[in-house]
Amino acid sequence: MYDYGYYIFEGGPYRKNEVIDLIEDLGGVVIQEFVIGLDLVMFIAIPKVDLESFMKLASEVKAKVREAKLIGSEIAVVPPSMSYRHLPHPACDINEYLRRFGAKTFMVGLSRGVGQKRAILTSYERDFLNEVDAAVFIMGNVSECIKRKAGLLRGLRVPVVIVGGPQHVDVPSDIIYIGGLGRIAHRLKLSNEVEVLNRLVEALGALLDKKREEFLEDPPLFPPVLLKREIEKQIEDAKDLTILKVDGVRIPLDYDEYAEAVGNVVVEGYKLKDVAMIKRSVLKNHIIVRLLPESMLG
Repeated sequence: MYDYGYYIFEGGPYRKNEVIDLIEDLGGVVIQEFVIGLDLVMFIAIPKVDLESFMKLASEVKAKVREAKLIGSEIAVVPPSMSYRHLPHPACDINEYLRRFGAKTFMVGLSRGVGQKRAILTSYERDFLNEVDAAVFIMGNVSECIKRKAGLLRGLRVPVVIVGGPQHVDVPSDIIYIGGLGRIAHRLKLSNEVEVLNRLVEALGALLDKKREEFLEDPPLFPPVLLKREIEKQIEDAKDLTILKVDGVRIPLDYDEYAEAVGNVVVEGYKLKDVAMIKRSVLKNHIIVRLLPESMLG
């Protein structure tokens, strides 16, 4: 089982096909690709043991390669609500900043996030948050309110980071709190605000690293990056749509129409329905595929 690293490749379109061929030859995958003017930006995953080989070619084509641990993850950005009661909040800037580092983000405005005593997570919201790889909750400037609302997050099975205004708030030990971003009525451009955003990226990266390490303790028969590549090869409608997750993929196609086809995808000689859990997402009837550890396959 390969231990994959996630990187951002920044260069020009010069020898682009050669770069992509090497990524695929190493067993990696191009997760996302952008061409902006004369610049080529790619989010890629390659085995860590082969990074040195890839860096030689990157150096030849004068490209920059930097690690980005948020690539290959789904992250929910959760303000208490999107209503006027909680404006202004920095949710949009946080959402966009995480995307720059490769995360696939979802903005989730809670239907009952208003008020210290009345705020709740509905079963639908809880089920959806348990589908993603990590969640960022954006709170306000009142310490007591943050403490109370942190209690709502019990039962979530994903890593959680809370962002709020006060520098220090006592929250449960399984939650990371980052202060310095509460209700802010301007774009996050000041140096101290960008520093907090970088701390958030580092915290999420560490949580995802830990989650990947736990995943590799009892690994599946093949890695999620290979799963993504084969699904997009064998199901035409899934091409460029499949979202990579820590333990599988999300396919934004209708479950009722495509679940059988997904189950019949062959990866490394195995049908997916025999080595993975294929379930209906609570979000728009998407398809969630979670790879099962080898120990569960008998």
